[in-house]
Parts: sequence; structure tokens; C-alpha cells
Amino acid sequence: MSERARATTTVWRGVRWVMRQAERGFALVGLGTVVYFCCFSYSRVVSGSMAPTLQGEDWETGDRVLTEKVSYWFRQPRRWEVVTFRPDGGGEVMKRVVGLPGERIQMRRGGRIFIDGREVPPPERLDFLHYFPFGKLIQDQVVDCGDGYFVLGDDSRDSDDSRFNGPVPPERIIGRAWVILGPAGRRGWVR
Repeated sequence: MSERARATTTVWRGVRWVMRQAERGFALVGLGTVVYFCCFSYSRVVSGSMAPTLQGEDWETGDRVLTEKVSYWFRQPRRWEVVTFRPDGGGEVMKRVVGLPGERIQMRRGGRIFIDGREVPPPERLDFLHYFPFGKLIQDQVVDCGDGYFVLGDDSRDSDDSRFNGPVPPERIIGRAWVILGPAGRRGWVR
């Protein structure tokens, strides 16, 4: 084989190697895209209704939150989890689950939550929660969750939640608010 043929062969080997690497790179990007759209959702908080858990008043300053969808393939949302769902008007909203399907929820003096006649206090890690009676959940009024989830904002003085819109149907729930990605000082798990 001549020197020129050898050089041409070497060049083509290099080109083939680069093409294989590019092909693998595109496959990884494609796989990553499919995994992201099937398993995750990215949102920004533009309301103070979930403060202090999730903060933000506008697109620029709001928490950037990653919602994971996989958990709810295997189980239902649990009480006190923060879920992401689509309301009637579109978009994505995050609120805390207080009432589960089939339960009857009631708020008594001091913002205490009662489920089926028994008080259900939040866990200690959520001791900052204080709910206010508005809308359908006024003092001692009983609300039937039906097939949906009764959700409330952590700052319930400023929250458009199930007290006004009723329980969230299961088919509207996207996933569990999972990680705060930014801003830098707020990074961490959603509690």
C-alpha cells in the first residue's frame, strides 16, 4: 500500500471515529430528552402562596423547581406532599396535599385541620404551617374531597387553592415538587 493510500485510510478511520462519537452523543441527547419529558417537569414560582417552602413573586426572582413524575406511576400522592398540577386555566401550580380522595375535610378554630372528624396536625418539620378559613373551608364547614385531592398553599392568606376551586382531580396532577434548583441560596429538597 502506498504512502498516500495509507494516509487516506488513516483520515477515513478518523472521520469514522468522529462520526461514531457524534452518533453516540446524539443518541445520549435524545435519550436524555425523552427521560426528561417522561419523568420531569421544570417550573418557576411566580407567587408567594407557597412561602416559605417555595418563594417568588415574579419570573426573575422565583424559585426554579424540578418536579418528578415517576413516584406517582407507582403510588398516589400523600398527605403533606407538595404536588404540581394543571388548574382549569392552564399552566402549572404547586400546592400541599391536605385531604385525600374519599375524605371529608374541616377547619376548626386556629386553623386546625380535621379529616373525617379527627384532628390531623402537620408533621413537626412543617410546624410553620398556619391555615386560614376562607372560601369553602370556613369555620367548621365540612368539605367532601370526592375523588380529588384537597390542596392548600403554605401561605394560605395569599393562595388560590382548593378552598376556592375545589379538590384537584387525580388526572390533573403532574408529579411531586422535588428539588429547588435555584436561585443558588435556595437550592435543596422541597420539604
